[in-house]
Amino acid sequence: MVVVFGSINLDLVARVPRIPAPGETLAGTAFDVAPGGKGANQALAASHAGAQVVMYGATGNDSFAAASLVNLVAAGVELELAHVAAPTGVALIDVDDRGENAITVVAGANSLARSTQVPDARLCPSNTVLVQLEVPLAEIESLAARAHARGARVVLNAAPAAPLPDALLRNVDVLVVNEHEAKLCAGGDYVDAAAFIAHMHKAFAVNCVVTLGARGAVAMDGGALVHVEPPAVTVVDSTGAGDAFTGALAAALDGGASTRDALMAGVQAGASCCTHRGAQRDTSGGAPSG
Repeated sequence: MVVVFGSINLDLVARVPRIPAPGETLAGTAFDVAPGGKGANQALAASHAGAQVVMYGATGNDSFAAASLVNLVAAGVELELAHVAAPTGVALIDVDDRGENAITVVAGANSLARSTQVPDARLCPSNTVLVQLEVPLAEIESLAARAHARGARVVLNAAPAAPLPDALLRNVDVLVVNEHEAKLCAGGDYVDAAAFIAHMHKAFAVNCVVTLGARGAVAMDGGALVHVEPPAVTVVDSTGAGDAFTGALAAALDGGASTRDALMAGVQAGASCCTHRGAQRDTSGGAPSG
């Protein structure tokens, strides 16, 4: 089982010719409202990849709450949520004609998600715990420590980019970052993905996966660097591609896949995600899950 503790948002998406410059107003060409949030996106991707998934997080008692959960409910994701006195999280997303995006996230109820929502029984050696950085860092640290102590696999997607405490890294089994996030984790000493992966394994005994956008993803497997490239696709919207990658990767690892097969599942899901608008859709695309 994949146990997700993370954010739940409603995405407000505007299509624009290009991302506006500071102080600039542009006329958009389309608008959409869709479920999002890194935690929910990854839970849905893991479910689409074939994993049994339970999601922990928080929503508000407002009209956005039900709309933010509709895809998770349809996919059969088990929901164990707190309903709190704060608005459901939102993301304001501009997507340009090349499929690139700029995103502003307002945490709302996500800031009140608590790791104590996840019972110890879910943190067993047969489960994979998947977390991101859109809920309070202290709660992620607490959950990772509990999960690690009980033998669960802990997968941390260090996004949005933020410095990570050493104590947290020591309780993580798999760290998923893009190159920008890797540079922040490395504290300015980033040389390349291979050097970063080797350093993090030596310093914290954490296995790192570095995503490279259109160039795929790399990780270490048995002392050798594994690089998997994605299939060629026409990019419509890159929103959620990293979440699709991470959810599919976690599902594959949870199912016993090798590092190479898990990377392949991730890059195929991420590439598939880029071919449609919005962050949440069926990204399985026939990707191997182990």
